[in-house]
Formats: sequence, structure tokens, C-alpha cells
Amino acid sequence: MSLVTSLIYRRRSRLFGRLVQEALALYGMEVPAAAEIGPGLVVFHRGFGTVLHPYTTLGANVTLYNGVTIGRADPWVPQELSAMRRVVLEDGVVVCAGAKIVCKSGTLTVGADTVVGANAVLTRSTGPGEIWAGAPARKVGERGRVSEQGREPVGS
Repeated sequence: MSLVTSLIYRRRSRLFGRLVQEALALYGMEVPAAAEIGPGLVVFHRGFGTVLHPYTTLGANVTLYNGVTIGRADPWVPQELSAMRRVVLEDGVVVCAGAKIVCKSGTLTVGADTVVGANAVLTRSTGPGEIWAGAPARKVGERGRVSEQGREPVGS
């Protein structure tokens, strides 16, 4: 487990929480204590520039690259008046460098094993095993699985 990942898991510590938040800030990361993070988080390139909204839930084995932003699509509205409720990244999601996942209203869910491409701007929920890219993001494929015969599309 990397130093950054260790710090992220310790950000809720009663004794060292504030110190951990400041250490993460040195890496340019903002991971609020309210954000829910499952086991197996992988953060590449020390997560420089990564920002998570407090109403974020990351499932197990999520991978985040540097420059990722997960938050609201209406930052000019006071939080208590925002229509956004939560952003959920299910198990095995990969969010590539510079990607932005922003929720307009309700809950935005990124399906299990989905990949959000570099610099994509995702504003809607996805299904499991999909690949999304572009600004605005659109589905460009499905993530393959490895079998004895080689790579196959998910669902075959």
C-alpha cells in the first residue's frame, strides 16, 4: 500500500485526522473524512490534483489516477440546496488521469468494472463493465475479460 493510500485510510483518525488531511493537501489531494472508501483503493502518481466530494462512495478495488475530480455539477448552488445526493463508484472502477465525474441531480453511479477515460467528463450513470471517454463522456466500448481463448467482450 502506498503512502498516499495509507494516508487516505487514516484521514478519519480522531488523533491524527487533521494532520493527515494536511499531508494529503501537500500532494494536492482533497479527500474529506465524509467520503466513504472501500478496501483495495489504488492511487497512481500520488493522486496529484485529485478531489473527492464529501458525498462520494468508492467501492472495493477502485483505481484513481492523478487529476481526478468527483463532485457536483452545480458548485454555485449552496450544498444544502443542490439536487446532487451522492456519487457512487462501484467495485473495480478505473478513473483515468484528469477525468471529471460530476453529478447534476440524485445519485450518479459508475457501474462495477467501468473505465472512465483520461480527461473524460462523465455526467450520467453507467452500466457495469463499460468504457466511457470524451467531453461530454459517451460510451465507447465494453471492458473485456480474460478467458482461456483471449480477450472477450463482457457479457459473451
